[in-house]
Amino acid sequence: MQNQQQSIQGILSIAALICLAIGWFNFFSPEINHLLSRKVFYVLIGASFFIQAPLLTNKNFVYAMYAAAGICVIGAFLPEDSKLSALKTIGLLGGIILSLSNRRR
Repeated sequence: MQNQQQSIQGILSIAALICLAIGWFNFFSPEINHLLSRKVFYVLIGASFFIQAPLLTNKNFVYAMYAAAGICVIGAFLPEDSKLSALKTIGLLGGIILSLSNRRR
């Protein structure tokens, strides 16, 4: 079960990176590029963090990872001109830090 969750988490992460790259290199119309790189990317990363949370070895970080996942997803749906739209970046950074701090040595 854990290997399956890791595979799904990896696929979601790669899909998120593809969405980000598509937005950077402007493969489609500006609207589609914006949607993929600023909305879908954060939703996929949030889903990846959500799946990764129960796999963390340090159980103190599990709820923090769920929070980072939720912040990424919620932030993706906030208006771009909102002051709260920076939440998605905070969730992304938090999830990355938690993920890196959880690596086995």
